[in-house]
Amino acid sequence: MATPGAVEAKGTGGGTDKMAALKEIYKQLKAEVLEDHAAEIADHESAIQWIDRMVDYNVLGGKCNRLLSVIDTYKILKGVDVLSQEETFLACTLGWCIEWLHAHFLVLDDIMDNSQTRRGQPCWFSVPQVGLIAINDAIILRNHVLRILRRHFKGKPYYADIIDLFNEAEFKVVSGELLDLIITHEGRKDLTRYNETIYRHIAQYKTAYYSFYIPVACALLLASENIDNFGDVKNILIEIGIYFQVQDDYLDCFGDPVFIGKIGTDIEEYKCSWLVVQALKHADVNQTSILFENYGKSDPACVAKVKDLYKELNLELVFHLQEREVDLAR
Repeated sequence: MATPGAVEAKGTGGGTDKMAALKEIYKQLKAEVLEDHAAEIADHESAIQWIDRMVDYNVLGGKCNRLLSVIDTYKILKGVDVLSQEETFLACTLGWCIEWLHAHFLVLDDIMDNSQTRRGQPCWFSVPQVGLIAINDAIILRNHVLRILRRHFKGKPYYADIIDLFNEAEFKVVSGELLDLIITHEGRKDLTRYNETIYRHIAQYKTAYYSFYIPVACALLLASENIDNFGDVKNILIEIGIYFQVQDDYLDCFGDPVFIGKIGTDIEEYKCSWLVVQALKHADVNQTSILFENYGKSDPACVAKVKDLYKELNLELVFHLQEREVDLAR
């Protein structure tokens, strides 16, 4: 099979030309899975059109950091500035598979959280005529990953390891999601159940493993490395991923929705976020009472009281001090 030309990788900010080349590979992968669907439901063109639109709506639109991480890590491991055509295609394909998996998680997460926006547009399930069809769409996205991997990696010595990576990623995410949902549900009258240990577990399982470790692990496998020999790398990447979630939680409350591409709802949804964990850690009795009375309520007045308390506790400063500590540790 012919593969697109090499992509010059000059860091994760490689420019519009680089992203255009990566999207060409995306178009090829999407065309292949659409052909698979057409072979099964050839008499239902409207279904093919639905899947085509659904994939574009959910897979595209993000920053593609996971995709770029695979490419840049592989480039570093190979010690080259430009990957060959085959290397480019394989790295991009794995990267796009992670983005596809990410889309699968986001579609379901938005339904469970009843979120409003994602990447500056309505969440897929809230698009007119979609609704809970989005659940089946999320399953379709997950199945696309397996078909793409089988088509392009079956027969390669690391194929089984790649499948194990993606399966393990999904297992960890759904475990973290369950922990998040159960703690949120059962803890509605007991905010003291929210602590840093629970928070780290949720962040590690829901975000850090598949968003930060899996892309690097994929690049290691492409480079014929044994990922079991890179335990320290895995641990570091997990810590980076947890810090990323801390940033995301901070922006959910204090970020500009236009800038971050979504309307923050962690307070209304009673999320075990970094901010509420820190608030519980620093609050006095009266301040804790305010949290218990207002956290988890959709009333704008209650949300405002929680945000005012966060400001009173100087959590913005706490975040920036932690951010500075991370920068100094680099």
